[in-house]
Amino acid sequence: MLKKPIIELHNIVKYYGNNCVVDDLNLDIYENEFVTLLGPSGCGKTTTLRMIGGFEYPTSGEIIVKDKIINDLPAYARPINTVFQRYALFPHLDVFGNVAFGLVNRGRKFMINFFGGEEKVKQDALDYVNRLGASKEKANYFDVSKYLKAKVKESVEEALKLVNLSGFEDRKIDKISGGQMQRVAIARAIILKPKILLLDEPLSALDLKLRQNMQYELKEMQRNLGITFVFVTHDQEEAMVMSDRIVVMKDGIIQQLGTPKDIYNEPVNRYVANFIGESNIINGTYIRKNCVKFLGQEFKVVGYEFEDGEAVDVVIRPEDWDVVPLDHAKIKGKVTSSIFKGVHFELLVDIEGTEFVVHTYEDIDVDEIVGLSIDPYEICLMKIDGSPKKMVPLTTDDKKKQISIFDVASVYENENDFYAHEEAPAKNEVKSDAKE
Repeated sequence: MLKKPIIELHNIVKYYGNNCVVDDLNLDIYENEFVTLLGPSGCGKTTTLRMIGGFEYPTSGEIIVKDKIINDLPAYARPINTVFQRYALFPHLDVFGNVAFGLVNRGRKFMINFFGGEEKVKQDALDYVNRLGASKEKANYFDVSKYLKAKVKESVEEALKLVNLSGFEDRKIDKISGGQMQRVAIARAIILKPKILLLDEPLSALDLKLRQNMQYELKEMQRNLGITFVFVTHDQEEAMVMSDRIVVMKDGIIQQLGTPKDIYNEPVNRYVANFIGESNIINGTYIRKNCVKFLGQEFKVVGYEFEDGEAVDVVIRPEDWDVVPLDHAKIKGKVTSSIFKGVHFELLVDIEGTEFVVHTYEDIDVDEIVGLSIDPYEICLMKIDGSPKKMVPLTTDDKKKQISIFDVASVYENENDFYAHEEAPAKNEVKSDAKE
């Protein structure tokens, strides 16, 4: 059965002035998937994320969520929540207030709809106050307020439990650690039960050990919540550990899209090969079927079809070299550096004047001559020019028009009563706070 995408990006182009930062991008993201946009600063990954979230708007193209084009929806009207790089927590509120903010700040009507609609909430409110000892046949305004207050408290506790922060409700934001702040930001996002959660480099401010722990926790959280995660990072380790699929970007263009294993083992061009892990990239020639020549030797290779005699790039990962006895070696080189990395030794081996990186479990001295071999299935071949297409040009003034969040939001608000609140009660009635 074919899976249906929850997010579809069709021919997305984004210009800032005359600078194209996202170039004709097409991408489908599926329900309950963890997708990472990976690339260096300025590659367009954060801009793409912000366009999905509604904080930027495309110059051209369509953003579709659950079969609905959402280009003209402001951020607050999209079924999407975002965790920002700096978390954007409110220092004057405690943990409870921060997590509850998304519910209580949108008003009474929003909460009534969120918790099941007017009829259901009135009946649930009646049941709730009667369980507390009242004896009523109809819930009034205050009964509904009391019930909503209890539901907000219940929702906050549930969200904090999911991020392992139960009992932190009364903590001040400046009294918790960076990792706990990040979890509060996630809890604030998931309390609204979004179908899609966007995360803009949320781990970059954490120290190494905490960042590694949070990688596993985020992936486990995504599995438990059943939410589609779209994650932005420049850290290849984060992408490899957490992602179902990785989108490698450069200059606003998708260079490669695939599983972490596919992208690591089968990079499509030099950029991807160098950006994901370490690589030895060697000029070679595809001699004939299942045979490639590089470094003066012919090697067997499997799974590739090029023209006979075609020039190719040969990619060999450092861990794929085999150090063998000299009389069994197809390639020989001189060790120029040997560094112990804890699990393995990292060697620099000079072969015909070029240094190659080799990982081995053997302790080999500098200046020693070593023999190298490589299994056929460890050799990756790429076309010499594996780069994607050229930039999409702007040809009209209309395409250069910059759309602001205020333009879109004002149009939406004129057509929708999004921020409508129920009329205030009589002045002798007093509303209770959301928190006990």
